[in-house]
Formats: sequence, C-alpha cells, structure tokens
Amino acid sequence: MKRHQFLNVTLAAAGALLLLPCVALAQADWPNKPVRVFVPFPAGGSADVVARQLAQHLTSALGQQFIVDNRGGAGGNIGTDAVAKAAPDGYTLGLSTSGPLANNKYLYKSMPFDAQKDLTPIALVGEIPLVVAINPAVKATNLKEFVALAKANPAGYSVGHPGNGTIGHLTLELFKTNTGANPQAIPYKGDTPAMTDLLGGSIQAIFAPVTTFTPNIQANKLIALAVTSQKRFPGLPNVPTALEQGVDLEATVWFAFVGPAGLPKAVVTKLNQEVNRYTNSAEGRAKFAQFALVPANGGPDMLATLMNEEASKWKKVVEAAKISLQ
Repeated sequence: MKRHQFLNVTLAAAGALLLLPCVALAQADWPNKPVRVFVPFPAGGSADVVARQLAQHLTSALGQQFIVDNRGGAGGNIGTDAVAKAAPDGYTLGLSTSGPLANNKYLYKSMPFDAQKDLTPIALVGEIPLVVAINPAVKATNLKEFVALAKANPAGYSVGHPGNGTIGHLTLELFKTNTGANPQAIPYKGDTPAMTDLLGGSIQAIFAPVTTFTPNIQANKLIALAVTSQKRFPGLPNVPTALEQGVDLEATVWFAFVGPAGLPKAVVTKLNQEVNRYTNSAEGRAKFAQFALVPANGGPDMLATLMNEEASKWKKVVEAAKISLQ
C-alpha cells in the first residue's frame, strides 16, 4: 500500500473511532427529546388505550414526552409502515399487533414492509384470547360436543366472526381444519353486529376476541365453550381452554412494542426494561384487565421468535382457506 493510501485509511479509521464516543453518548443520553409512538389503529380501540398507558409510564420513567400518533388503515399496515420507514434513532416507535406483525404478510396481496426485516422487536406487551361462545339454545356444554353437532349437521350451524382476515376468521378456519367440522362461516363488520345476531339466535356461535363478549358471558346470556389461549383467561376462570378439551386450537391477539430496523441496542434494552416493569406492576395489570389484555413479559428475542412462528402458522391457514385482502 502506498504511503498516501495508508494515511487516508488511517485517518478514516481514526475519525470513526472519534465518533464512537459521540454515538455511545447519544444512545446513553436517549431520550433527550420527545418520542413519537405510532398506533396503527383509530383512537379509542384497545391498541390505542394500551399505547397511551405505556406512553404515560414511559414519559414518567424516562423524563421525555412519549406522544401517541394514530395512523389507522389497511388492517394496521399504514401505521406500522410509518415505523418501518422511520430513522432508527429511537424517536419513532410503534405499538402494533399480531396482524401487521405476523398475519397480514400473507393476507394482503401487497405489503409496504416486511415485519421480520424492517422492524426491531422491543417487547411483547400482552395478549387477548379468543373465545368460542354459543347461543344458550345450542345443545352443547363443551367444545367437543359442539364439534360433534357441527359435523353431524354442518348446514344447521352458522358461526360468526368479526370480518374476513381477522383473527376470528383465521381461528375459525384453523378450527375447521383441525377438527373436520365445517359449519357455515358468517363474516361481520366487527364484534358488535356479530354479538347482536348471536344473542338473537340468527347465528349459533362466534369466534372472536373475548373483550366484547365477556359481560354477556358473565350474565349467562351467552355460553363460553372455550378460550383459545394456552392458559385460562383470568376474566373467565371457569372457562377451559380448547387445548384442555383435546381440541388443537390456540390463537390470541397480541400487542408489541417495535421500532425501525437497526434501532440501537441500548435503546431497545432500556425500552424493554421499562415496558416489562409496567406490565409487571399492579397498576399495569389492573388497567389491562379492564379490556381483557393479559400482560406478558420477555426480551426482544422472544418477541422476534413469536413474530416468526405466528407468521409461519397463519401462512398455512391463509393459503389453505384461500383468504386474500386488497
């Protein structure tokens, strides 16, 4: 190597070394200005409420304002894409859900981002289980009895879900595949109209997140046959899981904190610790319980594994059922 080339390389290396303390200091000093938290769903929904609770805690714990910014649309893709496209400096984050982070990759014909490549997993926040609930007129006392009824008379049993491509729809398709039952699937535009028809007897059963249905189940206006989480849902402790009943069915809506790809490890670690601190606290658990969210804890690697496993799982369901969204 010629002398001037050697000098150029040496000076470049020295310059890079001089920058390292500045970068480390900037990361250690994070946050030193307000942080924006994108929520890919409208204000007032469960994701929005979770984000605002976490933002309040992070503002108090880290001494800078965490500002929630709702960017709804395309099943959560628009707001999550805003996170994916942001600079990885720790000042743009997202509170997203299992749809944009796993399921949507195979539901939508065109995706503006790849969750596994374009996002940094930070922390799993919690999950909402689904419930399989029936109208009291249905002569089933457990999930296996309902499977037998639906197998014997598929045309006689209509099962609602909150809409095409929703977790309720995907779980119903997984149920059909794993049990061999083939009841009539009825899509609705959300939980509320589906619940109205279930209460009225227009449909016999529902597959949907438990939140909206808990009050009517507790009032015995609907009968919960199973929840689809690994463990029983604390809000309905007497309702067994599908797995307990020998039915291979597990599905939840989960919420997670993410950032753009390349987010500094120091920022990820600090955020993960604070999110886990809140979800472990009595205050966090009490507030989350109000809308059926079961808190979770764990490191970024656990969330990354969950994102990959869930994407693989629902890919098979989407392809088998030929579900496609614009």
